[in-house]
Amino acid sequence: MEARGGERVEASLRIRHFHGTISPEEFATEIESKNIPGVFRGAVKGWNSISLWDPSNGGLDYIMEKVGPTAVVEAMMSNYEHIFNGDLRSHERVVLPFSAFIASCKSYLEQLSLLSVSSHVSNGARDNEICEETCSTSLDAPDRLYLAQIPIYSIERKEHCSLQVLKEDIQTPAFIANKCISSINFWMNRARSRSSTHYDPHHNILCVVSGQKEVILWPPEACRFLYPMPIYGEASNHSAVSIEDPDLSVHARAKHMKEYSQKVILNVGDALFIPEGWFHQVDSSDLTVAVNFWWVSSIMSDMVDHMDAYYLRRILNRLVSKEMDRMLPKRSSLSLNKEENSQDDESPESCEESDTNSKSTKVGLNGDKRMILGQLEPSGLQLLGKLISLVHENLEYIGQCQNTPAGSNDESSETSNQPKQIPNGDDAPLSVDDTLAQIFSSLEPLALQKIFLVIAECFPRTLEALILHMLGPAAAEVLTRKFDEMEPLFTKEQQEEFYKKFYGVFDDPAAAMNAILNAKETYAFQAFQNVLDQYVGAQVIRLA
Repeated sequence: MEARGGERVEASLRIRHFHGTISPEEFATEIESKNIPGVFRGAVKGWNSISLWDPSNGGLDYIMEKVGPTAVVEAMMSNYEHIFNGDLRSHERVVLPFSAFIASCKSYLEQLSLLSVSSHVSNGARDNEICEETCSTSLDAPDRLYLAQIPIYSIERKEHCSLQVLKEDIQTPAFIANKCISSINFWMNRARSRSSTHYDPHHNILCVVSGQKEVILWPPEACRFLYPMPIYGEASNHSAVSIEDPDLSVHARAKHMKEYSQKVILNVGDALFIPEGWFHQVDSSDLTVAVNFWWVSSIMSDMVDHMDAYYLRRILNRLVSKEMDRMLPKRSSLSLNKEENSQDDESPESCEESDTNSKSTKVGLNGDKRMILGQLEPSGLQLLGKLISLVHENLEYIGQCQNTPAGSNDESSETSNQPKQIPNGDDAPLSVDDTLAQIFSSLEPLALQKIFLVIAECFPRTLEALILHMLGPAAAEVLTRKFDEMEPLFTKEQQEEFYKKFYGVFDDPAAAMNAILNAKETYAFQAFQNVLDQYVGAQVIRLA
């Protein structure tokens, strides 16, 4: 059963469903190697524990007798009712006799039976009465206790497996029989419980012996919507977001988390493969018992320690590259309607700059320059007009701000040296950087090259102002991508001729190149900051 949502989960990452078990070979090739979840209905129904551990059929007495009266376990006690997570600030580990927990479960089962018999009693009043009765038996706060990850088997701590005797009643699922199991764990809750959203660093087969579990899963790529705790923290594999009631003022990206989620309901005898790195939240019904198997994936076991630094840099590079693509302006293209632009944009045929001043002055263009302009398509002329108008208007705006007398109350005095906002037809104006990025994006490489050649020939001071004073991170990123796209379209000689004309406009060509590269690196650093925030839960400041 899948929950609503998952609209953005790629088909290749959808949970696979099987009735019964599959072969180890099929599991390895179709599920494990692809690192996708799989549900195996009835895969462990043949376990002896299915009947022997059933709380409604004497299973609690059987378990207590099987384990013995001296067994001691380490339970998780939550600070909040029925919610458990890995942060030591919200729970504590308490040592208690296993028999005391089972006795508390028996008491709870008896109270549930009384509820069904006493259905005529008001639910609210009866529930309060039962809570008072049960909370005073055996344990002080039994509903805040969860037997989580109690070892039945551990390859590292064989002598500390207090429930090792229960291994006789279960079997390793056939489809993972060839795996080197690192641990087998026992999970049990008295009343309904929830484990907070988290991921595990190893593969996991979760098997339900009694009760029911509802599991919501997110692929690792959804990490950025779940706000993982800082990687240097004690609960770094847990999400900081409340799934039911996220505070979007704090966790804005969490509004997308349901779109990447998938839900399954596990009943008695079902097994679920949760791959390493997949976030999951587990809700358990009353008196649910489960067993899970953990093993280290080949992805991790095959990693060579001395390559860790290299892997880290490669992975960060890949994430940063994806984030840079995501950050590019996604707004609709700027209008090229001639009637709309005629009032806002100066026609390139009617403006020229002084070679000694970055501000435009209206002068006539000579015949040669008009011929050069004539090489552009109408759409290219309109975009050229937009670029020229954008440069002139923005430089005049900055100049006015910088010339505001000290102590002036003019609002512009607070925004000097800030790019002017460009109206976009909606509530949020475009920045100059975004507008330039959109103009560059809307042009094919050949058309953009023609426009730059025209600007370099006819309006050199505009090109100089554009690159040295207005080019922001996004525009620089798009511009350099367009330059890269140009290269296969021209011979080496043609490329060199273009760059010679482009950079020949500047008194210091190296300064122009540095301006482009510095802005491009700023864009990449913004993406790097986002990656650390989204995937690592950390922030970084760029040193000068």
